[in-house]
Amino acid sequence: MNNTYSWYQTLIKPSWAPPAWLFGPVWTFLYILIVISFGAVFIKIYQKKLKPKIAFPFVLNLVFNFAFTPIQFGLKNNALAALDVILVLATLIWSIAVIYKKEKWIAYMQVPYLLWVSFATVLQLTITYLNVL
Repeated sequence: MNNTYSWYQTLIKPSWAPPAWLFGPVWTFLYILIVISFGAVFIKIYQKKLKPKIAFPFVLNLVFNFAFTPIQFGLKNNALAALDVILVLATLIWSIAVIYKKEKWIAYMQVPYLLWVSFATVLQLTITYLNVL
């Protein structure tokens, strides 16, 4: 873990990159929202109040979200992490789009997640760009 932290510290980051300590609290808050809202989707599917196909973008989003840390910090691969975070953003937008007509509150609960992932996507793309030179 210390080696991973040391590697990340050596990367060139933009001046507007948040401090490392901020990521833990932000993701803790976001994961609470994700558990509540995504959990509601899966419960409503189980109760047959929503069609199972609605779960597909939510499942993909979780897969891509959980893949980011092993890709970025395990493989130390900025380019693959950039691709992954784009997929997180795309599947999140897709999830919001498919749930909005059925359960607006679930879509609205995704707004903080969407804002953070949008920022994180720009940040990761910038870090990737700055470190390929």
